[in-house]
Amino acid sequence: MAENLTRRAFLTKSTALGCSAAASPFLTTASFASLPTQNRVVVIILRGGMDGLDVLRPWGDDRFSSIRPTLAKSFDEKLMLDQFHGLHPRLKPMLPLWRAGELAFVRAVSTPYRNKRSHFDGQDILEAGTPGLPSEYGRDGWLNRMLQGMQHTHGETAYSIGTQPMLLSSGQADFFNWSPDADVALSAQGLELLQRLYRQDPEMHSALMQAVSLSESDGDSAIFETAGEDMTMAVQNNMAPGKARLATRRVAEFAAGRLADDARVACFSIGGWDTHANQGVSLNRPLSYLADTLNTLKSGMGSHAWQRTTVVAMTEFGRTVRENGTKGTDHGTGGTMVLSGGALRGGRILGQWPGLAEEDLFERRDLMPVDDVRRWAAWVMRSSFGLETSFLEQTVFPGLELGDDPGILL
Repeated sequence: MAENLTRRAFLTKSTALGCSAAASPFLTTASFASLPTQNRVVVIILRGGMDGLDVLRPWGDDRFSSIRPTLAKSFDEKLMLDQFHGLHPRLKPMLPLWRAGELAFVRAVSTPYRNKRSHFDGQDILEAGTPGLPSEYGRDGWLNRMLQGMQHTHGETAYSIGTQPMLLSSGQADFFNWSPDADVALSAQGLELLQRLYRQDPEMHSALMQAVSLSESDGDSAIFETAGEDMTMAVQNNMAPGKARLATRRVAEFAAGRLADDARVACFSIGGWDTHANQGVSLNRPLSYLADTLNTLKSGMGSHAWQRTTVVAMTEFGRTVRENGTKGTDHGTGGTMVLSGGALRGGRILGQWPGLAEEDLFERRDLMPVDDVRRWAAWVMRSSFGLETSFLEQTVFPGLELGDDPGILL
């Protein structure tokens, strides 16, 4: 089913979803577009500032263990990717991808964003692909600008519910959206009142009932006899970790199905990476989601589509090199990029290693960024879709210098 939503219908459905969906930090949309090519690209935004030093642990640097006495004490030889780097234990399910040459990492990368370390600004700059805040350049995303410069593209999927489209895919090119989170918790009286309110407006009434129907499609109740304990529990369950894991997997499964068919470009996000305290525990959940997402994409797409696919996972900034007093890490600068897919020339750690000596750190606190994360994304787009260097440097990523081909894809 495909539906071209008006803004009015979108706002109606967002209202029908209520606070339970709006409060979820895991709420996400997935955006898709079709292209006249067999190559596919998936962009995943890792919201919250992923700690690249915990994801890809630099055991080969003598300072790593001493600078992170709590976070760097679970060395496991079986998780070593080479003589220098090891995976976080929760990423063990990704080892088969590494061994198959379908996983790679890029070290010490960042956007041009510096110093303030705000999630909102960092994510906007990451998704806009601009040197500074998108308000200075126009409110559209780099993935949408890429599509604007390509012929014979068309938006490909059905609907968006619960949140607005990502900035990454916003712009003049035709993107449609879908969300797995359509959870409603209404009393029977509340539903009746809304139905009466919208009785004279077929469009509003249809939007309300579609939201209810979608909410119940996962087997959960949406309408309760009274606004009592059962309804409160339903709202809490909608925000529970199990619900978030299901939503994340549904995004990956849906993306895999569309990419195995007509879609060629997809983007979505995974949240939960803001690990200020007790990182040894709090990072486990998003890492598990990431590993599950990549493996679900591969299994769901099938061999033919996966072999033509590159996945790019990016975060707004890294985190501090030193752990803080609450056994977490704070907002930093240089981070890690995750690449996957059957089209990837993987099994490699890419980028330069700046070192962990205090004099080598950015502002003596963060991993020094030695490359622009946009450059690696641009080379994925150029290698996948044959885009001109000038178009990527001037339009998709303004002010970027593409540099030499790093040979990301096969």
